[in-house]
Amino acid sequence: MNTEMRGTPTTIPLQNPSLLNNNPQSSLAGALQGCIGSLDGACLEKLLLHCASALENNDVTLAQQVMWVLNNLASSNGDPNQRLTSWFLRALISRASRVCPNATNFHGNSNLERRLMSVTELAGYVDLIPWHRFGFCASNSAIYKAIEGQTKVHILDFSITHCMQWPTLIDAISKRPEGPPSLRISVPSWRPQVPPFLNVSIEEVGQRLANFAKFRDVPFEFHVIEQLNYDMFLNQLSRPSTLQLRDDEALVVNCQNWLRVRDLNPCIVTIVDEDCDFGNSSLTSRISTCFNYLWIPFDALETFLPKDSRQRLDYEGDIGHKIENIIGFEGNQRIERLESCNKLSKRMENIGFMSVPFGEETIKEVKSLLYEHASGWGMKKEEHNMLVLTWKGHNSVYATSWVLIQPPHMA
Repeated sequence: MNTEMRGTPTTIPLQNPSLLNNNPQSSLAGALQGCIGSLDGACLEKLLLHCASALENNDVTLAQQVMWVLNNLASSNGDPNQRLTSWFLRALISRASRVCPNATNFHGNSNLERRLMSVTELAGYVDLIPWHRFGFCASNSAIYKAIEGQTKVHILDFSITHCMQWPTLIDAISKRPEGPPSLRISVPSWRPQVPPFLNVSIEEVGQRLANFAKFRDVPFEFHVIEQLNYDMFLNQLSRPSTLQLRDDEALVVNCQNWLRVRDLNPCIVTIVDEDCDFGNSSLTSRISTCFNYLWIPFDALETFLPKDSRQRLDYEGDIGHKIENIIGFEGNQRIERLESCNKLSKRMENIGFMSVPFGEETIKEVKSLLYEHASGWGMKKEEHNMLVLTWKGHNSVYATSWVLIQPPHMA
């Protein structure tokens, strides 16, 4: 694990030394080996992994012992490592309370309260760190270039940020020298149950966009694709006729997850997602990957918000929803199954897409955006023409754009 800049080591409390027996394979002594005296992010990760291994092996006693130590170390008001660990501990307790037979000392709650934001609060959420704005900026710039000369544009928007991306694009196309195209945006009524959550309906969001487009003199339509669940969503993607596509419109597909979009014949597909792989079936592997990845936003928030900031606690709580799902659940209940940018690229190439580079103007816009945030944020180019948002050199979010090598009817 890369432990560079991972915070100040924390002293280990040993109020109950009797828990430290001498068997390194099945004892707290083994879990704490090499960590006595001080604790950094690597040692906290090691403790979490020992706890997860104990749960996977149904060693309830060891799991409880390690949780006891973690409970003394984790803190929702501590340094970034302690705050992150507190959410992992909560997820492990929740998991243990459900899956460990004959265990009576685990008291978990798997139902984290969903925080509903107003539109104004959502705007503040998006602006807090460039986690979302990076993708908005890169995607919008690629879309703007792809629809040059088009008079009618249809965007299929499969994302989780309640259309926060589109006012900037609407503003940009309103200033086109040849005049704006007519713009239609379609969004599914179903969305993954992941933060951020909004306290207004998708129809109201559409009305707000329509009002903004009218103010910018952009002809605009908003369409909600009615679905009840994820299976219906995928079924509609496999049957383009249900999406009300029109032959005279340039189709843009914008998403935060890989989608089966070849048969839609889009002029461009823009994909923004977190550059991490949460798909491993092993709990310990997921914990290691997740701990080292989700440290990034916890550390970034440390740079400019006080430890007791309500905004910071709320944002971290939303990340806690992700941790709860990645660590606490299996099977169909685990919806957080991110894949790395390299895996995504191979999938897209295998179904006939080719990545297209972002222009210098896009790169300039993204760099300008990052200047508004803490100095730890950066950007780099990687294979497959990807732009990657980094924090202190660690990959966080990638942005890509793709075009079909051959339209479906010619393949």
